[in-house]
Amino acid sequence: QAGVPIITDWRLNERHYGALQGLDKKETTRIHGAEQTKIWRRSFDVPPPPVDRSSPEHPANDPRYSHIDASLLPATECLKDVVARVVPFWREVIVPQLTDGKHVLVVAHGNSLRALAMHLERISETDIAGMNIPTGVPRLYHFVTPTADDLARHELRVANVAYLGDAAAIAAA
Repeated sequence: QAGVPIITDWRLNERHYGALQGLDKKETTRIHGAEQTKIWRRSFDVPPPPVDRSSPEHPANDPRYSHIDASLLPATECLKDVVARVVPFWREVIVPQLTDGKHVLVVAHGNSLRALAMHLERISETDIAGMNIPTGVPRLYHFVTPTADDLARHELRVANVAYLGDAAAIAAA
């Protein structure tokens, strides 16, 4: 809709799979084995091997990111790294809008959304491995009225959270 601001930010990008970038799960499993592929995909703090800085797969070589300091762009990431870039975006961009009474729709990739959910819902490093966020299903958060301390830390506490839509259809997806 006209008049609804859209903010794009690289910090909401999907995680960077390093030297695996461009390979699908099946091809990665064929090359590296099922166990190693699972470790790279689902562990909280084990990234795949990094992509070389000279590779076209390195984000520093993508013109879309030419305005970003290349030292900030990842050569590989695990979910821990994604959390480290998504949470500052949450605090700097989203929290101020929510505390101003605005409604915010965050549209991002699965791992970026998992990182945000991990932070907001205080999901453990172990439990986040089992969290799957269905594609295209909105997840609605309601927050507790923030205290002065919450506002000072640019944090909001979740009162409740739920997917919007038919629960059976969401589970089937």
